[in-house]
Amino acid sequence: MILCIDAILTDEELETIATALKAASFVDGKMTAGWYAKQVKHNTQLEAGEIAETVRSLVLGALRRNALFQMSAYPKVIRPPLISRYEVGMGYGTHVDNALMGRSALFSGDSQQTDLMRTDLSLTLFLNSPDDYEGGELVIEDTLGHHPFKLAAGAMVLYPATTLHRVEPVTRGTRLVAVTWVQSLVRNAGDRELLFELDTARHSLFRQHGKTPEFDQITKCHANLLRRWAEP
Repeated sequence: MILCIDAILTDEELETIATALKAASFVDGKMTAGWYAKQVKHNTQLEAGEIAETVRSLVLGALRRNALFQMSAYPKVIRPPLISRYEVGMGYGTHVDNALMGRSALFSGDSQQTDLMRTDLSLTLFLNSPDDYEGGELVIEDTLGHHPFKLAAGAMVLYPATTLHRVEPVTRGTRLVAVTWVQSLVRNAGDRELLFELDTARHSLFRQHGKTPEFDQITKCHANLLRRWAEP
């Protein structure tokens, strides 16, 4: 399932981010690419530091409060977002995101820790207006073809991390996005989609008719399927 969600970030948050990025330093995006993706990744990314932490905090806070994202992704882990900048001539060729991200073992004294996660979902959150640049479409491939996305500032596209996708070269202006990955409580994409459809239906039913026996039955089915499929 590919899902577009509007207004993840508020106008005030977008303005704060835009102001912060004007004073920020960016580094070669190949530093965070997999061994083969380095060959096709041509962008820059926000350098680690105070500005990066501020922007990441705003993005993560916006994701956590968005009900539509929560009910479609069932996030268990969200990677720290990367803030990517594409200028004229930059793009990201066809690739699939790494199935696992993070480090498999972190040693601290006698304890062993890990931040390794499975990437079930990828997301791109657009940070500036599509009028600010030409080209730069995110193109996602599936069995129905190639689907381009170039959304309003503050909007997001959420899609399976299993897909091949690319960013078309920018031909004018600058493209700014936040990208990150989600490990879901519900591993199977078909199961997540079914839960999302049930949740959407019960919310619509409640808005129209309030708490009815039909609403209670759908809620029970949704809850019991989540119990069956969730991996806390």
